[in-house]
Amino acid sequence: MLDLIERELIYLAYYMELQLRQLFWFYVLGTLLGSFISVFAKDKIHKLLTTRTWSAWGFLGFFVAALLGFASPICMYGTLPIVAALYHQGIKQDVLACFMVASVLLNPQLIAYSLALGPIVFTLRIVTCLLMALCAGVLIKVFFRNTPFFNFKSFGGGHNHDTDPNLLLRYLKNVGRNLKATLPYFIGGMLIAALFSIHLPRDEFAELFGRDNGLGVLYAATLGVPLYLCGGGTVPILISWLAAGMSKGAAVAFMLSGPATKINNLAALKAVLGLRNFVLYLVFVLVFALVTGLITNALEFLQVLPTYSLY
Repeated sequence: MLDLIERELIYLAYYMELQLRQLFWFYVLGTLLGSFISVFAKDKIHKLLTTRTWSAWGFLGFFVAALLGFASPICMYGTLPIVAALYHQGIKQDVLACFMVASVLLNPQLIAYSLALGPIVFTLRIVTCLLMALCAGVLIKVFFRNTPFFNFKSFGGGHNHDTDPNLLLRYLKNVGRNLKATLPYFIGGMLIAALFSIHLPRDEFAELFGRDNGLGVLYAATLGVPLYLCGGGTVPILISWLAAGMSKGAAVAFMLSGPATKINNLAALKAVLGLRNFVLYLVFVLVFALVTGLITNALEFLQVLPTYSLY
């Protein structure tokens, strides 16, 4: 029994050390970059949303709003009060929907973490998240042109922690909060990935989530709902899954449905959408993730996409 436990610990240490060497600098880059933008650029990003004449930009306005959403480093509970304020200043709800969905799916930290997935999957993540945000804006513009989609009456303001008058201390405190918030999930993700590498049979996993199994995309999209707790924590898990034979389409479905249905985000979304629109949001997320994953698998099958490589 002691030999079995010792062997398990040795394997765990080996796989976690392997992942740490692979992911450490991406994690450091993401943490430092996210804190830098939060302290020095967050207000400028949000100001851009109020100073542009969005109605004159047309579809390009959606594109810019999505990019600003990706650049916004704050969580859903910080984003919603800003979106509410912008809504009351007259910014159209289709533009705000585009910004909000983009902010939910990606942030500067997660973009940096995702570089560890390799150039192909990283590019797929950026492109599909952008398309999802744009699609959300278009759907709101078409189907809610004269009907309010959001209800911000029940959502309070967020608390700004970046208030230290010394900029260096403000930045270091933000880095500390980022580490406190993400490091447990990052280590937990490496632990889950290490346990997966030790115990789960790769052939069966590849058969379940591989390119030749169309249901694998549905499984991955559904799995993203309960499993996705923190973006940084899922990167090592995804690396392990992809190496075991997970198709790019299944990975894309997981990367879209996971952050969009993260448990602590759903409570906030329910508060500002109401039951009917909240259900519509969930249906949109799962259908978009499923369709996008199937299209990605079709492109992979047609060899439009190269085979998976970490580098």
